[in-house]
Amino acid sequence: MFYAALIIGLAGLDLAMKYLIEKQAPEKFPRPLKHTKGRIWLYRNHNSGFPFGFLKEYGQAVRTIPLVIISGLGGILCYLIPQKGRKTEKIGISLILGGALSNLYDRYARRYVVDYISVRAGVLKRVVLNLGDLFVFAGTLLLALLSLVRDLHAQWAEIRKFIKIQKKSVKIP
Repeated sequence: MFYAALIIGLAGLDLAMKYLIEKQAPEKFPRPLKHTKGRIWLYRNHNSGFPFGFLKEYGQAVRTIPLVIISGLGGILCYLIPQKGRKTEKIGISLILGGALSNLYDRYARRYVVDYISVRAGVLKRVVLNLGDLFVFAGTLLLALLSLVRDLHAQWAEIRKFIKIQKKSVKIP
């Protein structure tokens, strides 16, 4: 139940932000977000494709591909939920699903995704995204770090095993 609430809460938060952005007049954008010293700007961008407008001329594919991926991730989460432990995986997938569902709703209801945040630093100045994108990124990063830690742990176990074997094979007179 926790993971479903997390997914719904994250998607709802992003959809609420999109609603607040969309109800404002377009001429109010772009503008700096108050109290960020100009580091974060608000936009009102409509993206009918994947990130950076990729494949925007293929609307059906832009809607169907995320639907298939979200369905698969939902199935994986349903498989993981009854298992004990694996909380990091469950949270990572929930983060991804929360962000992805918000953007999927946009793709079907609006036929575009509302992007509204830009961090004014280096190359990030050119990127406008939404909270859903950040949730997907955070979940993906969490799962990638988990995979890296598991790989390092497995390699360290192999090294310890090798050292143990070497100690047994070397006889000190």
